[in-house]
Amino acid sequence: MASTSPGYGITIRIEGSASSQPVALATTTITSAGATITALDIVESHLEKVVIDVTCDTIDSEHAEKIAIALAKNPELTVRKVSDRTFLLHLGGKIEIASKVPLKTRDDLSRAYTPGVARICQAIVDDPADARRLTIKRNTVAVVTDGSAVLGLGNIGPAAALPVMEGKAALFKRFADVDAWPVCLDTQDVDEIVRTVQLIAPVYGGINLEDISAPRCFEVERRLRDLLDIPVFHDDQHGTAIVVLAALRNALKLVKKDLGAVKIILLGVGAAGNAIARLLVLNGATNIIGFNHHGVITRDMKSEDSMQQWFIDTSNPKNFKGDISGAMKGADVFIGVSAPNLISESDAASMAPGSIIFALANPDPEIDPVIARKHAAVVATGRSDQPNQINNVLAFPGIFRGLLDANAHKITDKLLVAAAEAIADCVLPEQLNASFIVPSVFDPSVTKAVAAAVKKSV
Repeated sequence: MASTSPGYGITIRIEGSASSQPVALATTTITSAGATITALDIVESHLEKVVIDVTCDTIDSEHAEKIAIALAKNPELTVRKVSDRTFLLHLGGKIEIASKVPLKTRDDLSRAYTPGVARICQAIVDDPADARRLTIKRNTVAVVTDGSAVLGLGNIGPAAALPVMEGKAALFKRFADVDAWPVCLDTQDVDEIVRTVQLIAPVYGGINLEDISAPRCFEVERRLRDLLDIPVFHDDQHGTAIVVLAALRNALKLVKKDLGAVKIILLGVGAAGNAIARLLVLNGATNIIGFNHHGVITRDMKSEDSMQQWFIDTSNPKNFKGDISGAMKGADVFIGVSAPNLISESDAASMAPGSIIFALANPDPEIDPVIARKHAAVVATGRSDQPNQINNVLAFPGIFRGLLDANAHKITDKLLVAAAEAIADCVLPEQLNASFIVPSVFDPSVTKAVAAAVKKSV
């Protein structure tokens, strides 16, 4: 059975007569239906009735509905209300703007706004570099998307992408004290995206591109890097690649294999897949076989996109032309950044001894991690409710913290590798095991370590 998740958490308000023991009835019904109870509160207690709130994690929305129906069918219980905890968290949005200075008196206004602010404006006219010193620019990042490749949802557009961009901004603040703001663009034209970001760039110290589909994301990033004097970072590419490299470096230590000698199967060669391959090759990988929705990528293919052509020219050294099941036989490493349930248990079982499976499709991975762990020595996913979460939040907060602190203008491959090494090194040798190949996202040392490595490599 699939695992329950806080992402599908619900709170159910239930009423029952005191004599019927509603707490016992409700908890038995909920646990029997496969949910995980995380909290139980008595809201009202009288001689005649008891009202309780039961909070539980479910598998998905359908599962949550089934639990509510099962409770309602019990004649001793009345379901008053079912609240989706994830929707409640998002009501009114997740971020806000707050003033850093007091605005309580006439003097405060005179300095923060007119007439005093005119002096600050003139200072920036005289020395444009003062914009970093005297405005939010020094600590502000734009989280830019066109909504064309959001999570595993696909092309859902800018409005539907906004909750994700809000969440990204909240993570920037929580983990690196970086002020980030969602910029969701109502266009998927490369020229319009590039020009729009160029026009708004004076406000920001960095640009974080997010959820823009391949291959357009490659051109958007390349052109913006050429145009702007602030760092441009496509997190779906480079953030994912950095954390994958960090995790794989530690996983290979556990199974005592060398990156240059292992056979790697890469399922999904879009933005993330290309960046993962590039970073792995930079670190010595020599045998990567890639698959996309058309099948295996072979040496005789051609692409008009330079990044895709790089992958064609670099991967599949023996020009394997079979299917994914054939490629998995004897493979040391599987990395999936594609779609759910594309790898079978027999595929996992056919891999080499001491195999490593990174099934990173979100929210549902390429193979159930419970099944994968029956055959692989190390398993990682993109999910927060599983061990070894390959989560970009290990990378991007520290990267931008370092970039902003260093007043950096460009991002280099050297910087990306340094960030990956810093993340990997946050797992001490005595901590390293099959369920702990990357540090916790809540480890405060990670952001500091990544930021320091980035500053040193700029």
